[in-house]
This record gives sequence, C-alpha cells and structure tokens, in this order.
Amino acid sequence: MTDMRGRHHRLSLGKRVRRCRSFHCLGVHPNWDDYGDDEKRAIRQAPTLYYPSRLYEELFRAGGKEVFPRNYYAFMGNKIRQTQLFQLLDVPHPRTGIYYGRDREERILADFSFPFVAKTPVGSSQGRGVWRVEDSCALTAYVSEHNPAYVQEYLPIDRDLRVVLLAGRVVHAYWRIARPGDFRNNVSCGGRICFDAIPQAALDFARWVANVCRFDEVALDLCRHHGRWWVLEANMAYGLEGFHRRGLDIYQIFRELDEGGWL
Repeated sequence: MTDMRGRHHRLSLGKRVRRCRSFHCLGVHPNWDDYGDDEKRAIRQAPTLYYPSRLYEELFRAGGKEVFPRNYYAFMGNKIRQTQLFQLLDVPHPRTGIYYGRDREERILADFSFPFVAKTPVGSSQGRGVWRVEDSCALTAYVSEHNPAYVQEYLPIDRDLRVVLLAGRVVHAYWRIARPGDFRNNVSCGGRICFDAIPQAALDFARWVANVCRFDEVALDLCRHHGRWWVLEANMAYGLEGFHRRGLDIYQIFRELDEGGWL
C-alpha cells in the first residue's frame, strides 16, 4: 500500500508496529468485506502480512502469504503445543506429560513422584492455573477439573529469567524472583523484578531457542538447573511491567528495529 507521497508501506493488520514508519496498519476487522477495495487489493498483493491476528493468519497462509511473527498465534497461551514443539526440536524443557481420557491419576503417578507441577494447559497466564501438587488429594482435585492434564516435574528454583526477543534480537531481560512461600515467580503473583547480573550464556541460549523454534516475537521464561539452562514457557502475550520498570517503551523498540532494518 502506498501513501499520498507514493511511498510503499508494508501491511500489518494488528497495531503492534503502529509507530513504525515503513508500516501501514489496517486494523483487524471481523469480516473480510469490512475492508475497502483498495485495502483488499493491497492485502492480496502483499507477499507478507504482519500481525494478521488469529482470525486471518491461517487464511493468509492458505492463500500463499508469509506472515510475521511466525509461530505466534498458534502457540499463544497453549502449553501443550509449546511442549510438543520443544520436544520435537530437542529444546531443553522440564520433563512434561500430557494425559487424556480415563485413569489419568494412575498414569500420572506412574510417571511422576510428589511434588510436581500441574497446569491449566490452554489459556492460563500470570501464574493462574498453576499448582504444586503435594499429595493424592491435590492430584484428584486437579484431575477432576482438567482433561487433558498437563503435568511437569518440579524444579526447586526461586527465580527465573524472562528474556524478550523481537526478530531474533534480545530487547529486554530480567529476573523474576518469587516472594517467600510461593513457588511461582510471576510478577502478578508478587514476584520481584531484578535487573542485576544477567548471564550472557542465558541470552545466547534464548536467541538459539527463538531461532530454532521460529519465534519472531516471544518472551521466554528460562531457569538454571543442574548446570544447564531450561525453557519453562514461551509467552506471546506478555506483560510490560518489566519494560516500565526499566523505562523502556515496547513500541519505540519496534520503531528502532524497523529503522535498523531488522523487521
């Protein structure tokens, strides 16, 4: 799409890149016919569509388009798909089991010893839907509400490292330190943010994970355990409190990446 001066712009439906000069953001309309004729023509002609939304991503792919960010909407909030991707690509990830159907408790106890972590596998965030399961009563309560069940080994850590990457570049990183008595490190659950002593090895590992998983925008939660780095989770819809505490503006970061030719 071109502006009144004849300059060509790349097309984005979502507003994530709204401050980037080389993009034109059309917005996400619920119906294809909500777009004007010129907008439809521009979409059809564009080789790549940026931030197409859940609504249009598969449609554009079916029509032969490239989309950015890759591996974004399909993995957003879906721990099962993330775990399967990590396992497929041999990305270090805590031992995890996914259990469908009957006899879930028996199969879980055949694979895991107490304590372990159980999660709501789809749609949970900010530390909600995460439990440390200590005994059979807690497991029964969890399984009664979850089919499939998503169970993960418990790692005795008091912090994790959040690393945010855009277009393969680390743009922010910070520790999330659990409050006393809570095994969750989430800031929304009272976790403390710390910017001190970010290991370069962790940032290198995060870049490798984002590259092998084809994550163009992601906040990776990492931890150090038994002498190596592990990926706990990939977050596509991530909070910005860590950015605000550091005085960073995510939209300005996008603009700088655009002007640097990284997007």
